[in-house]
Amino acid sequence: MERVLRLLVAFSILLSGYLPVASTGAAPQKNVLFLALDDLNDWVGFLGGYPGKVHTPNLDRLAARGTAFTNAHCTAPVCCPSRASVMSGLLPTSTGIYNNQHWWKPNLPELRTIPVHFRENGYHTVGAGKIYHHTAGNNPPAQWDHFQRNLFNDNGWIRHGSRLYPWTPAKSRPREFPYSGIKLYSEEADWGILPQPEDGYDDALVADYAVQYLENLPRRGHDKPFFLACGIFHPHLPWYIPQKYLDLYPLDRVVVPEDLPDDLKDVPEAGRKLARRKSDDLARLRQTGKWRIAVRHYLASISFADTLVGRVLDALDKSPAAQDTIVVLWSDHGWHLGEKGHWHKRTLWEEATRVPFVIAAPGVGMAGQRCRQPVSLVDIFPTLIELCGLPRVGKLDGISLVPWLLKPDKARERPAITIEESGHVAVRTTRYRVIRYTTGQWEVYDHRNDPDERTNLARDPGHTSAIREARQWIPPAPASPADSKKAFVFDHEKFTWKHKKSGRVTKGR
Repeated sequence: MERVLRLLVAFSILLSGYLPVASTGAAPQKNVLFLALDDLNDWVGFLGGYPGKVHTPNLDRLAARGTAFTNAHCTAPVCCPSRASVMSGLLPTSTGIYNNQHWWKPNLPELRTIPVHFRENGYHTVGAGKIYHHTAGNNPPAQWDHFQRNLFNDNGWIRHGSRLYPWTPAKSRPREFPYSGIKLYSEEADWGILPQPEDGYDDALVADYAVQYLENLPRRGHDKPFFLACGIFHPHLPWYIPQKYLDLYPLDRVVVPEDLPDDLKDVPEAGRKLARRKSDDLARLRQTGKWRIAVRHYLASISFADTLVGRVLDALDKSPAAQDTIVVLWSDHGWHLGEKGHWHKRTLWEEATRVPFVIAAPGVGMAGQRCRQPVSLVDIFPTLIELCGLPRVGKLDGISLVPWLLKPDKARERPAITIEESGHVAVRTTRYRVIRYTTGQWEVYDHRNDPDERTNLARDPGHTSAIREARQWIPPAPASPADSKKAFVFDHEKFTWKHKKSGRVTKGR
């Protein structure tokens, strides 16, 4: 069955492949390879977020050939709103998409997104894996010329029977579950070695799609550049990986975050509430002696994702499009593994907002650049518009990063903004992280002297200017939250959404 699936994927790519060809003598338009990772914090080599040795040779080599933004941050510390921001160029406060329950398609049917804009401007838009959030209300078919919806991290069985995942076939729960030997907050909070070969993992099939597309680019027949998206689900839970990646991290060498019981002492109650989410899981991991084991599997998942990214980069380098393709790599948000007593995401501290972000654009900037200015994932859309010479899109919340590709040390006045679903906001500048809670309370961390964010300086008279400057960047009139998925009836066959109260029907195509 697996061999048949691979043949079908390869055949579909052969039928739909495109290669940009200059028909008028002008230079061909740049292609885009769009690489997304999930739940990956700054534990990669070129960011140095992990205090031990982390094996990310392919992410590091991409950073060495482009510009690595070492102070890059998500717009929301959870999947759906972060990805909606990336794909629309708009903050959650502009769209009303604040959490995973907010579907953008039925709420914002005319929202212009990256693949739509590229497709309508002459690009062949294709992809596989997790690019948007992966429910029916966040990745409608009309976004793409072709999109291969693989399962996600071999956990299709978790979602079996749910009509919110119409492209995920039902699978029975493995009798080995939980592989970790411990039950946590949900079925996806698991880790272990699956009894299958590496090329059978779902993320391997996602990488296969991108690799085969690049390997089968025809040398003639179409006058279109491509936008190829490849969404790797690792290191999102469950942390299922082949054994060899676990072997990279001997258990006795795994470094876990320092346990600081008083780290929340100077944090406002609203911040402590965020930290307490999933804190029971962290306590259980510590009590059962599985904390270090879990961290080991997260690290192994990072290295597995790195290998898959490497396969796609190798395929690009061997393809005829190698010199004409812009590579963008990003993660939707970070992840806590015990810092500030938290186990998960959804906070406004550095662990949850700082992400790997690299742009390698042929002929733009120097190889191996590092930009330490604060940038946001919401800047990706306008940056690609400028790099590819596409028409501008209305009023976007992000700005093009081309000036920083050309001059990475150029000062940037605009900070990176992260918005939590309760309305709390983090403002990250070159030096400071400032958090404003809806209660009117603040946190201030001076990264020049306190990179681990241990001491809240909000009441220190010497740092009041940081709050004053941050305040001006907080969106003054945030959009009301969009209707949640509970407000809609999804028709699996017609791919439409009907609003329960108004009766309005939104088409997915």
